[in-house]
Amino acid sequence: MSRVAQHNGTPRRPGEDDGELHSELHTLRLSSPSSRASANAASTSPDICPVCKSSRYLNPNMRFLVNPECYHKMCESCVDRIFSQGPAPCPVAGCGRTLRKQRFRKQTFGDIHIEREVDIRRRVAQVFNRRQEEFNTLLDYNNYLEEVETLTFNLLNRVDVAATEATLAAHAAQNASSISRNASLQTQESASLEARQAHEKEQARLRREAARKEEDDERREKEEGKQEILDRMATSTGDADAIAREGQRVVLKKSTARRTAAVKARQQQPDPFGSSDNGASSFTIKGLKPTVLAEPEKPYDPFGGMQDNRDYYVLQDYYEHPWLDNARTDPQIMAGGYDVREYYARAMLEASAGLGCFIKEEIAGRYMPADKGMATTVAAAAGGGGGDGVGPGNDLL
Repeated sequence: MSRVAQHNGTPRRPGEDDGELHSELHTLRLSSPSSRASANAASTSPDICPVCKSSRYLNPNMRFLVNPECYHKMCESCVDRIFSQGPAPCPVAGCGRTLRKQRFRKQTFGDIHIEREVDIRRRVAQVFNRRQEEFNTLLDYNNYLEEVETLTFNLLNRVDVAATEATLAAHAAQNASSISRNASLQTQESASLEARQAHEKEQARLRREAARKEEDDERREKEEGKQEILDRMATSTGDADAIAREGQRVVLKKSTARRTAAVKARQQQPDPFGSSDNGASSFTIKGLKPTVLAEPEKPYDPFGGMQDNRDYYVLQDYYEHPWLDNARTDPQIMAGGYDVREYYARAMLEASAGLGCFIKEEIAGRYMPADKGMATTVAAAAGGGGGDGVGPGNDLL
């Protein structure tokens, strides 16, 4: 239908519709995708507050703060206005996390993602702070580092956040003493490193001043030596070359003595950090735990440590007997690997097997009664108290 048609029942001419058409085209142009993208870019600009839309262009002293809960930045005025009365939800659309004013701080890095990663790594390192010298092998230490990096990756990329937080809490609770000890050691090492760096910086400054002073003294001595040579040439009738050489020797001798004294003075200065005599700083090599070598394995003993002690005889290598002489030389006996010394050992063992048995001490238990009370009586009689069937001397009645 043409715009020349009726509008609210009243006929209109073509020229009266131009203003309305122009306003509609202007509205469409403002609501185009490119204009909306420009507006979004302005809202996320690093120089524009996403809450109050204030610009650093209009307020050069405006400061932006971030909160580690959500890392949404806003200007300092919005923080004071929204969070001065207590905790409040984040004003950025779609966040809603409860924020507190004391946790807002100035952004360190230009990229907010790097800011968040640094904070997460610092937080994980405060819990998993074991040192390399606490591990026995390099493989164990590398596995520990891989576990720490896996937890950090999960927090950075929001993967299994609940399980990761539970792991951090459990590790902190189980290793509270070691975490505190390692944190104290880290603090001491940091303080020692800062003190050493300050000491080295001061020593470098003193060396520069000493070198500058030495150059000034050497220059002054050269000037004085030249003037002395000229004065001697003017007042003396000797050879000028000899006088010049003598003056140069005197200047060189003074310069050498001055340098030697400066070196001795530097060497005698006390070093609170234990530097060596040549000026090189001492250092400590850190690494794994000192390895404790395991005891070498003992040779295998099939008898489990049982010893073959012969208390009643000594086994000889040769026994004279006609049958034994025949066994030593008969091929039918020796062909199967038989050794006549095995016969020696068995025969002597059987002959002396009963020498360790004392019948008199064991005869009391030969007629051991089944009744418990009778067994007590017999045991008492065997101990010398008398009884039925056994005399006081352990003899049968």
